[in-house]
Amino acid sequence: MDDEDLLKAVLSRAYESDESDGKRRLNCAQAFELAKELKVDVSEIGRVCNRQKIRISNCQLGCFS
Repeated sequence: MDDEDLLKAVLSRAYESDESDGKRRLNCAQAFELAKELKVDVSEIGRVCNRQKIRISNCQLGCFS
């Protein structure tokens, strides 16, 4: 999967938060699910999120808050 397709997939799942910070978020479980669907390592999803300033929310491991 190329970077552009990966970016589109992540952006399609990311959502605007209810907070007034204007940031997009992706739920941790959704990130893992998306990685599985796309057959990529979850770190690739994280890389795209970092580049696009998409915050990972509800981290299952407590890594992101």
